[in-house]
Amino acid sequence: MNTNTKTEHLRRTKILATLGPATDEDKVFNKMLKHGLDVVRVNFSHGVEKDHVDRIERVRRLSREFGRTVGILVDLQGPKIRIGKFSERKITLNETDEFVLDSSLKGAVGDQYHVGVTYKPLAKDVKIGDRLMLDDGLIELQVTAIDGLSVITEVIIGGVLSDSKGLNLAGGGLSAAALTEKDKADILTAAKVGADYLAVSFVTCAADVELARKLLREAGGQGLIVSKIERAEAVEQHVEIIDASDAMMIARGDLAVEIGDAELPAIQKILINAARERNCVCITATQMMQSMVESPIPTRAEVLDVANAVMDGTDAVMLSAETAVGAHPDKVIEAMARICLGAERHRLSRTSRHRVDEPLNDVEESIAMGAMYIANHLGVRAILALTESGQTAKLMSRISSGIPIMALSRSAATVHRVTLYRGVYPVLWDIDRNSEVAPPFQAVEVLRGLLKLDSGDTVLITFGDLEGVEGNTNTLKLVTIP
Repeated sequence: MNTNTKTEHLRRTKILATLGPATDEDKVFNKMLKHGLDVVRVNFSHGVEKDHVDRIERVRRLSREFGRTVGILVDLQGPKIRIGKFSERKITLNETDEFVLDSSLKGAVGDQYHVGVTYKPLAKDVKIGDRLMLDDGLIELQVTAIDGLSVITEVIIGGVLSDSKGLNLAGGGLSAAALTEKDKADILTAAKVGADYLAVSFVTCAADVELARKLLREAGGQGLIVSKIERAEAVEQHVEIIDASDAMMIARGDLAVEIGDAELPAIQKILINAARERNCVCITATQMMQSMVESPIPTRAEVLDVANAVMDGTDAVMLSAETAVGAHPDKVIEAMARICLGAERHRLSRTSRHRVDEPLNDVEESIAMGAMYIANHLGVRAILALTESGQTAKLMSRISSGIPIMALSRSAATVHRVTLYRGVYPVLWDIDRNSEVAPPFQAVEVLRGLLKLDSGDTVLITFGDLEGVEGNTNTLKLVTIP
């Protein structure tokens, strides 16, 4: 049996942390596990295949030794549009300077006047008056003319510009496909390592999600698809993207550059709410604890940022540079766990009207919603979901509650999958077919080994009549602890 639940005070919001050089020492990673790491992100934008495979194998070995179930999320690079390199590594742009982005330039030939661009159709996708944002919006250019493959701009906000910084079009509109040739090769690697989740960058529509799923399945991968919302077009199409996805990531870096930072807070709330309403898992990401790349403690603003995402209902909060290259990867996990627990104690994190006024789609969702209604109103101590796919547990997790949902499954893929679901705790377990005790009551005995239960406590169990059949959950049972 493998479980993430060792104490009575369980954090419901999951913590997703990016691997990198700072997490490569076993003792550091073990501290991250101790403080509550749930899922790791392997960023395919950096490093080579061997780096990624080695890190994933190491995570599995250490988490197994530690007795924890840790999910693996592979994050594709996508069509990240970047400028080229400078002959002197960096330049300084001043306001009103003329600066040319030329997609015909190759190599480290950039200077004070022009630089190459990795995106060939840039000149076709922009028009005079458009604003181009470099280096996550720190530098702003306005298009003044277009000449062949050259986009001539005026510097609106200047600053130091170095090699290979990202480029965004304010308001969106660049036509780059979501999956590059590199991404397609990386999908093969994700399938080979058995990634639990595949994150697709710069999604613009449901077709992008469906293509990624098709390529992953053809490669033999069974992971779930995470759509990263980081383009203005994705915000406009967020409902169809959510419906096509298993999970959604609010990638606030590029998204804020495209839609404007003032629009981001409201959009984040809209996206979290839409994901929960449509039974999709939601990850909130980017600069959540950015100061902790160097500092051992977060700023008050970062505490509020994480807490607000938790109270809005996000399933998971994500760390990027904070753990990948930060000075205190374990302390970041510890601080984030503490903040999540604090926010979850607020009543806003425990109330929900999910699907109250809407028809339910099927028997499994009806059982899940009925179970949560009973559990919340009857004072149930814990919920046990005997599940093949984890779907029942996910449906339950859409209802805000302080009651732990234990997902008991014989499928290793399922218990890794549920590591990202809010309020759901994975338990690898199979029925003892030689026992005279019925499976639901066997499950109760498993629960007694995980949580401190008192005589008279009530637990709720959901299961299906047909063992081994996905989507078969059709029964709920209340059991009083003797």
